[in-house]
Amino acid sequence: MNMMTNHAALAASATRVPEFGRKDGNGGGDDKTLEQLQKELGETLGSVKQFADEFRTKTAAGDKISEDAKEKADKALSELGGLRGEITELSQKLAQQKRGGGDEEPQLKSLGHEIVHNDEFKTYMEGGAKGTIGFSVKAVTSASGSAGNLIVPERQSEIIGIPRMQLRVRDLLTPGRTNSNSVEFAKQTARTNNAAPVAETALKPESDYTWALVNAPVRTIAHWTLISRQAMDDIPQMESTLDGELRFGLDDAEDAQLLLGDGTGQNVNGLYTQATTYSAPIAIAGATRIDQLRLALLQVELADYAPDGMVLHSAAWAGIELTKDAAGGYIFANPQAIAGPVLWGRPVVSTKRIGSGNFLVGAFKLAAQIFDRMDTEVRISDQDRDNFVKNMLTVRAEKRLALAVRRPGALVRGALL
Repeated sequence: MNMMTNHAALAASATRVPEFGRKDGNGGGDDKTLEQLQKELGETLGSVKQFADEFRTKTAAGDKISEDAKEKADKALSELGGLRGEITELSQKLAQQKRGGGDEEPQLKSLGHEIVHNDEFKTYMEGGAKGTIGFSVKAVTSASGSAGNLIVPERQSEIIGIPRMQLRVRDLLTPGRTNSNSVEFAKQTARTNNAAPVAETALKPESDYTWALVNAPVRTIAHWTLISRQAMDDIPQMESTLDGELRFGLDDAEDAQLLLGDGTGQNVNGLYTQATTYSAPIAIAGATRIDQLRLALLQVELADYAPDGMVLHSAAWAGIELTKDAAGGYIFANPQAIAGPVLWGRPVVSTKRIGSGNFLVGAFKLAAQIFDRMDTEVRISDQDRDNFVKNMLTVRAEKRLALAVRRPGALVRGALL
């Protein structure tokens, strides 16, 4: 009997738990339905319209509107505002009750409500509430068939790429642009300077200068890659990452061309290729690499140019930075400093493209100029071969430029000691 009473009490208490969107049961009754509110709204709108027509007619006829009519109109307008508020509130509640759409609008129900409406509980109560009944809640785990499909790995937005070499060879040169497929310029090939003091009425000395017309063709540097449309759409950073990778690839190839291009085929005629061969202007006993680079700067200076930089292999520059004195102190480097690479007062461009045993020094901005015909362009298309039917995209990047080395004598190249 006690068990029967306890379960009955449980059922009674459970039914008293308010459901979401219902009144609290303290004399308020159920909420009006949306259909009821819409019906009342229509009736009230009709009353307001009727009052408006009546007022318009009496105003046109010059008749006075009674105070009673005014009060009824005010009441109708007040009811109209209240009904609109109720409809808005009910619409918000219905929207909150929806879970994933569908024809039905589920409600959030209490645990007690779920128990008393459970078929097993109803059968247990109809049988006299004899014995014990239990309810189990299915465990939510990461196993298949449970919540496994709901557990999504956290994805970090950053895409980790391969480290990139710092490219700065272009920065040493004078920038320019062209609208043609080649750039012609006059390059001085000989200079005989006979300038000297001259007596009055005497014959002035003649100097000799020779130029040659040189053509620097515009070259195209390009590459492409394939990627699926799904990867492009599903990974937020993929498009920008791919764009960056393709641009880096062009810059990397450009760096090699500007330095070592041999001018054959579609290659640029590069700086190192056209530079003057190093020849020590003076002899230095026990010369080191550091001495050699200073002598190369001197060679540029003796050719009447002001050197403004040098290019070394990364390993060669690291070897110079690690040079120590007899006490073990660094001569050129300060491990705690953040200063950029500088040697003999000139900036050092450290790049693998020049080759481990080579160096290049000179007055770069005076010696050469880049003419960009087309800035780096990255284009995406599904109209390449069978891309459309395979849902693939071809991403292509290219740039066009010409390199004019006007003064090869302002550049000195050589092999490091």
